[in-house]
Amino acid sequence: MMKWLHAFCIENKISYYVLGGTLLGAVRHKGFIPWDDDIDVGMPREDYERFKACAGSIPKGSKYLLETPTENREFGVLFCKLYDTETTLIENTRFKARRGLYIDIFPIDGIGNTPEESRKNYKKIHRKKAFQYITVCRLKKKRSFFKNAAVLFSRMFTAGWKKRAIKIDRLCASRPYDECRFVGNLLGAWNEREIVERAWMGEPVLYPFEDMQVYGPCNADRYLTAVYGDYKKIPPEGQRGGSHDYLFLDLSTPYLAKETAAKQ
Repeated sequence: MMKWLHAFCIENKISYYVLGGTLLGAVRHKGFIPWDDDIDVGMPREDYERFKACAGSIPKGSKYLLETPTENREFGVLFCKLYDTETTLIENTRFKARRGLYIDIFPIDGIGNTPEESRKNYKKIHRKKAFQYITVCRLKKKRSFFKNAAVLFSRMFTAGWKKRAIKIDRLCASRPYDECRFVGNLLGAWNEREIVERAWMGEPVLYPFEDMQVYGPCNADRYLTAVYGDYKKIPPEGQRGGSHDYLFLDLSTPYLAKETAAKQ
């Protein structure tokens, strides 16, 4: 999938960066972190919107399919996902989301010109993002009573998920990427840690990744230090593992075939 995405972006002159654990894997392992379970890609806002337009015209029935935030109630995500339609993956969310293997594709947006301004601007986005995600959380026995109660309460507002997704996207895009000293993946899991200096992103640079090369920030060391601290240190075994809760994976069955059968 990443080979296809890389070639697609080059063909359409779209800039991208691998982010988070994918970039960490490229720098530290020259490929996947052995216990990682996904790929994260970010694009400056203009490239992100152009990618949506280009990938949105991919014919139905193709191997890869782009899903935008307003199409995705099951995950409630606020960014795009690129699916392999020839596979089936079920994630353990409130709605037991059935899709294919995917790559997460995030917009990278401007957020401010000083650290203080950036943190202040991000707070409103963070509150709205957190509420959107809690509406699709599943209840957990190990979670406290009060947190589970908050999850149940949030479900009263599930119906407004699409309007919230649009508002949050507009809020993230409200500051031009090229006019801000600080930018970031404002929808990512690492929150404020993913707000970095735009100069660290710079012109995308190629990094080795398994049997290919992928684009990442020009100053990967500064980016990775901001997000992970001492990123070169391998975590102890007890702290290794993916961050997702997957229920089922089938690499040979198209998830769309199941949806079609259900409709019939």
